[in-house]
Parts: sequence; structure tokens; C-alpha cells
Amino acid sequence: MTALVLALVAGAVVGLALGGLGGGGSVLAVPVLIYLLGFTPARAGTASLLIIAVTSVTGLLAHARAGRVRWRTGLLFAAAGLPVAAAAGALSARLPAVLLTVGFALLAALAAWRMLVAGRRPAPSTTARRGRARPTAVRSTTAGAGLGAVTGLLGVGGGFLAVPALVSVLAFTMAEAVGTSLLVISANSLAALVPRLGTTGSLDWTVVAPFTATAVLGAWDGRRLADRFGGGTLQTAFAVALLAAAALMLVDALR
Repeated sequence: MTALVLALVAGAVVGLALGGLGGGGSVLAVPVLIYLLGFTPARAGTASLLIIAVTSVTGLLAHARAGRVRWRTGLLFAAAGLPVAAAAGALSARLPAVLLTVGFALLAALAAWRMLVAGRRPAPSTTARRGRARPTAVRSTTAGAGLGAVTGLLGVGGGFLAVPALVSVLAFTMAEAVGTSLLVISANSLAALVPRLGTTGSLDWTVVAPFTATAVLGAWDGRRLADRFGGGTLQTAFAVALLAAAALMLVDALR
């Protein structure tokens, strides 16, 4: 299978994940770029941030049209992570490739576990969400900063962390969390991308461009796909793929 075909297929999968689940796509993008398309871990992180930033903005527009984005709260949540994302993005270029690979593999395994647990757990009632969400100031700032660190260091959007945080910490509905997560991902990805530019070498645009194009197209259809098949079904499918990617990366890094 040629690099172009792989990039097109992988981009569609990443876009569907971002558009339908509000996250998870970038955790698949990095191992695909490394193991199927020949990128180094540092360049894969940079390319992933570029792809995720463009795709998240596209998905954000689709959810905004449906009234599923809470702009003020989402911007405040994102603002806490922006300086951390920029600092972590600059630091990542100086870390050993094996450390980034192991860290990413552990993060992918965590993302898969959270998706599997969330897919089996019944959605909390509005009253229950509000009860958990009262002490929001410190927790929301901490969650936003932590998400920014993950985004900058490992080149992922962090939506798989943002969605549950928005639901449990800020009492969003799942639909609002998915839409607002894309706002947070867009801001953090752009903040983490800027300090990486020019530090990891030139990107292969014959791969990055088609990857991004199909990811954008997939993001438009992601929300409708989730409505048709159910978020739980999509979460389980992506969780299995993430577990396989995590195992592959750990074996490769530790051998």
C-alpha cells in the first residue's frame, strides 16, 4: 500500500474520531505517522499537531452550527493550557525519542482504558453532574493546564481527556463536551505547534497534505456517524485500535 493511500485512509479515521468523539484521533495519528509513514517521533508530533489543529477547527465549525459549543467556558478552559502547551512543545524537541515513544504508548493505553470505561458507564444525570461540578475554579484550571502539557509534549490534541473533564468538572452534557472539546483542542494544538516549527526539520507535505485533507472531510461526517451508530460503539472500536498501537510502540521502544 503506497504512502498516499495510507495517508488518505488514516486521515479519514482521525477525522471521524475527532468529529464523532471530540478526541482520540491524534492518539492514532502519531503511531500511524511513525510506523506506517516513516516519520521520526519528533516530526510525527509536529505533523500530528498540524493535522489535528486544522481538523479540529473544521469539526468545531460543524458542532457550532448545531449549537453544541459553549464558547466562553471553553475559551477559559483552553486559556489555562496555552502557556503550558507552548512550553511543553519547546521542551519536546530536546527529549530522547525513546522517552517520547514510551510516554506516548502509556498515554494511548490510558486513552483506550478511559474510552472502554466510558462506553460501558451510563450517562450521569444533570443533577449528578452539577453536584460533582461545584468546585470548578481550581479543578478546571488544573485540568486545562494538564491538558496543555500533554498536548505540547506528545503532540496530541488531548480530547480524550478534555471530554470527561468537561462533563465531570464543568457539568457539560456529552454533546456540549464533544463540541467544546474541539475548541480546546484547536487552541492547544496551535499553541504547541508554534514552538515546534523549524525545530524538527521539514515535513513531508506529500503525506501531510492528503492526511489533513481526508481528516477534514472525516470530521464533517464524524458527528453524523456517532448519531447513527452510537458513541459507545465508536469508542469501543477506537479503544481497541489504541490498545494495539500502544502495545506496538512499547515493544518497539523497549526492545
